[in-house]
Amino acid sequence: MTSTARTRQREQTRRVLLAETRALFAAKGYAAVGLSEIVTSAGVTKGALYHHFDSKADLFRAVLTQVQEEVGTQVAAAADTEADPWTQLTTGCAAFLRACADPLVQRILLIDGPAVLGWHEWRAMDEANSARHLREALQSLVDAGVLARQPIAPLTQLLSGAMNEAALWLATTTDPDALTDTIAALDRLLAGLRCASPRIQRAVR
Repeated sequence: MTSTARTRQREQTRRVLLAETRALFAAKGYAAVGLSEIVTSAGVTKGALYHHFDSKADLFRAVLTQVQEEVGTQVAAAADTEADPWTQLTTGCAAFLRACADPLVQRILLIDGPAVLGWHEWRAMDEANSARHLREALQSLVDAGVLARQPIAPLTQLLSGAMNEAALWLATTTDPDALTDTIAALDRLLAGLRCASPRIQRAVR
């Protein structure tokens, strides 16, 4: 077997391991899935698994990264359909809630993520993905005068935390209108942050 063929085989093995493990973690939860079940489902040996991942937790970390990146891509794609920066923010936030309404995403991203990796590592990973994009969007709106000038870090954490909590609540409610109502509530919350229009501001002065 050539070096190129071996590289392709290793990449394929890693893809299969991630896909099978993600499906198992999403369906059963991290704690209920053992390494033996993972390798059986993926059709590989434990040696092959350990060639790519140091442990079950390391494999989960890779799965979580994949889920975070996919959610981030969905949010960015939705926001990019809008030309207005403010609408980009509201559309992106709504897209995040819609993506997290998927129970399979909820379990990996919001439930098992902090429990398996610990709060600090999970927060660091969240910061590197969705929170970073949210912070950049808020900063651009402050720079444009759409939002009042203020420290961005606490605002980012408040909005990110609110959306994460809303996503967890969506996982437990049976209300068929919950997602629509939550997005509407988020829109009202965000609208309260907007600066008054120049005409209103002049009238206030």
